[in-house]
Amino acid sequence: MMRFRRAERLEALPPYLFVEMDRAKNELTSRGIDVVNLGIGDPDLPTFPEIVEALQMACWDSATHCYPSQRGELSLRTAFAEWYGQRYGVSLDPEREILTLIGTKEGLAHLPVAVLDPGRMAIVPDPGYPVYQAASWLAGGEIKHMPLEAKLGFKPDLDGLSQESMEAAQLMFLNYPNNPTGAPADPELFQLVVNLAHEHGFLCVNDAAYSEIFFEGERHSILGAGGSRDVAIEFHSLSKTFNMTGWRVGFAIGNEYVLDALAAVKSNMDSGVFTAIQMAAEVALALPQDRVDEQVETYRKRRDVLIEGLRGIGWNVSPPHATFYVWAHIPTDEDSLTFSSRLLKEAHVVTTPGVGFGPRGEGYIRMALTAPEERIAEAVDRIGRIL
Repeated sequence: MMRFRRAERLEALPPYLFVEMDRAKNELTSRGIDVVNLGIGDPDLPTFPEIVEALQMACWDSATHCYPSQRGELSLRTAFAEWYGQRYGVSLDPEREILTLIGTKEGLAHLPVAVLDPGRMAIVPDPGYPVYQAASWLAGGEIKHMPLEAKLGFKPDLDGLSQESMEAAQLMFLNYPNNPTGAPADPELFQLVVNLAHEHGFLCVNDAAYSEIFFEGERHSILGAGGSRDVAIEFHSLSKTFNMTGWRVGFAIGNEYVLDALAAVKSNMDSGVFTAIQMAAEVALALPQDRVDEQVETYRKRRDVLIEGLRGIGWNVSPPHATFYVWAHIPTDEDSLTFSSRLLKEAHVVTTPGVGFGPRGEGYIRMALTAPEERIAEAVDRIGRIL
């Protein structure tokens, strides 16, 4: 029998870290071991019941069983435009400036195919969500890491990027609120990046999947920066805001020509979001804001339990301003993979090693606030026993 091998382009990709961590966790649980999972950022809170009920009703309508609208139902894009305008004070044209996605990960993965020429450069944050780098590699692009420095509040060190790199770049990824560090952005940062994009001719992308998980300060969109419509797009997701990670629905917004290019790629790769899910997403976007705010308070309480607990066992950890992650500097001289593996094997606590987010993630681990307070307290107690 002929044996097939993987395409050479895949050899440049490291194993997808979350899959590897899930495998290790499952190996322990299969042996009956109780594991506290603070690894992958998948909300443990249920989808709001109104959304579930809307999906149930929509599924009974046979009209939803056909191929969906490729760019997304106009009624959903209009609902998102209204929601976004209320949250950020920025108006969007639902027909030209909003594209519905099968979750933001799908859109982020397809974007480099649409806008990045082979051999051209993508600037990716370091540490950063691995998909930015992987998608750019798969599209044939070159990668330039952009350091996120703790001393700068995990904002990018734009002064450290050479003129040569910015001239060579076609694409720059940002992610605020930031995964994995929990850092917020400010209007000054977005305006500076937009100005650089105009000067050097690259597209700037802000992944705002965690826009609503915000503890302190104000929310900002890159599309609020002057001149942003010419050089920027932003990704939004319903996954974290409404506990819909498995539903797969999100949006790309901003520059209409970039969205047209992304839509052209998608039309050859997928058939859009199931119409019933789109109808349920409209219900999600119409929910009162205080429902989401109550959920954020749940994460705030969990954050405080984790931060206070870790500090109580001698670990100097800073609380995040946003997202449901704690980015913690390792309190030993171990590398992040060794330390995270030891927490799993000895304390039976799943965390994510920082190196999985890039070279500058070394020395950190990420903990997700996606477990009840009592389980977080249990995790801290277990960790304290082995440190």
